[in-house]
Amino acid sequence: MKFSQVSLENCASADGLVVVIDVLRAFSTAAYAFAAGAEDIHLVSTVEQAFSLRRAIPGTKIMGEVDGLPVNGFDFGNSPPQFDGLNLKGVHLIQRTSAGTQGVVKIGHVEQRIATGFCTVGASIKFIQQKSPGKVTFLITGFRPGGWGDEDEACADLIEAKLSQREVDVEPYLQRVRDSKTGRLFQDPEMFQFPVDDLEYCLEIDKFDFVMPVQVSGENLLLKAVKL
Repeated sequence: MKFSQVSLENCASADGLVVVIDVLRAFSTAAYAFAAGAEDIHLVSTVEQAFSLRRAIPGTKIMGEVDGLPVNGFDFGNSPPQFDGLNLKGVHLIQRTSAGTQGVVKIGHVEQRIATGFCTVGASIKFIQQKSPGKVTFLITGFRPGGWGDEDEACADLIEAKLSQREVDVEPYLQRVRDSKTGRLFQDPEMFQFPVDDLEYCLEIDKFDFVMPVQVSGENLLLKAVKL
């Protein structure tokens, strides 16, 4: 099994089984929404697409952000704890974020794409092992110049290490998230829009036993939760 990494800038070249990673916070939030009972999640690129899809599919709700901040008119933000105690059984969601959903949308035709963070990393590894692809490409959605994105790269490195059957201590990978530029935002008391609880929820490794594959139907990209 071969491995490679791409970013949002060059993800059109992605091939093989593509693992789209957004630890802080898109695909951690998605996992908690599924745990609350959400039926599926439509992934879109723009705020306008999110609103248009909600009008087209009655009863759907939108979650997400722009530059990490809540969007006026969205039903939910991009924060995992917001789903505590909610019953979303049967609810169809729409998600728009500045990194995670962009990655799913931007990659071209690929063999298979899944979305993950640390909350679903074990199930994602099991899924990849079952599929046994010749190549796995990690899409590091948080990467941008200036040292950003190590939280996502840490998740990719953990998956690669486990797929390579190396003995792995997960704590250093989790510490990389805490030490990353994005991770430090959530530990800064002045950055109230990035609460530390979100960080801790996102670091609940193997919290859930489902993988999140993306189903492609025409122009529609639908995230599902599949127990293995």
